[in-house]
Amino acid sequence: MAETKALRAPLGLKLGNAAFLAVWIVVALFPLAWTALMSFKAPVDALSANPLRVIFGPVTWEHYKAVWITHGFYRNFLNSLLITAGVVTISLTVGTLAGYALARARSNLAFWILITALVFRALPHSVLVTGYLPPFLNSRELLMPLWDAPILGWILHLFAPVPPTLYGQPWAIILVLVSINQPFTIWMMRSFFMNVPHELDEAARVDGCTHFGAFWRVIMPVMWPGVITTGLFSFLLAYNDYLVTALLLDAQSQTMVPAISQFLNRDTRASDQIEAIAAAVSITAPLFVLVLVFQRQLVSGLTAGAVKG
Repeated sequence: MAETKALRAPLGLKLGNAAFLAVWIVVALFPLAWTALMSFKAPVDALSANPLRVIFGPVTWEHYKAVWITHGFYRNFLNSLLITAGVVTISLTVGTLAGYALARARSNLAFWILITALVFRALPHSVLVTGYLPPFLNSRELLMPLWDAPILGWILHLFAPVPPTLYGQPWAIILVLVSINQPFTIWMMRSFFMNVPHELDEAARVDGCTHFGAFWRVIMPVMWPGVITTGLFSFLLAYNDYLVTALLLDAQSQTMVPAISQFLNRDTRASDQIEAIAAAVSITAPLFVLVLVFQRQLVSGLTAGAVKG
């Protein structure tokens, strides 16, 4: 009993930890809570120097109505969902297969492939986008020789009379974001696969599974926390991207993040500023839902990925 009491933390330390945690939570949540509160207030209350008017002012949904209905923000939301779903699906598929192959490879080539992937991941997005911009703007002229070819051109004319333009095409943006995100996905999935014992593969092969069967039926069921964690990071990259989508998408195909700047560029009215805040809150809400739904898998995946690799 005396030893148990000795191991107990002093009351002052407990109170200090609780106070520090409370202060940290307030500091972390205050900007988000204040921004969300402003989005439901009239401009005269939201931008008032008196904080009591922001807190106790009348609630209005007019800003959200203007954002989603009047300005058609729902189209930007659908564009974001389309691009994000495509990026996550392709990145996870390729990253899972490549990560498993690199984790099980025994040659030095796997090491150099991983190093190359990390180098590309370290490059700034602006460098990659600068390289993509000229082909996107001049894609029709660059592809025209293929349409003029004798046999290949006849086949291509069956699908399109003229070469397509890449600028403003969501599927092209998906490929660009995948190319930016893929090195990180491969590296992260490889780290997770390194924590899975090789004996599981060998036992599955002894039981008659093929190499892919062992991967799909034995390895993947224990890898779902890592897959969900990697998928969430891929989602965040595509969902929050501004540079790629702002430069390579037109207004009709624009996603939510670049669309927010349009609320601030139209006029200098106070209502436009509050509408931009309402749009920002609309973008943030799905992220909270995702974290709440997958919080257990996210913590488990991050813990597993930090052990080894």
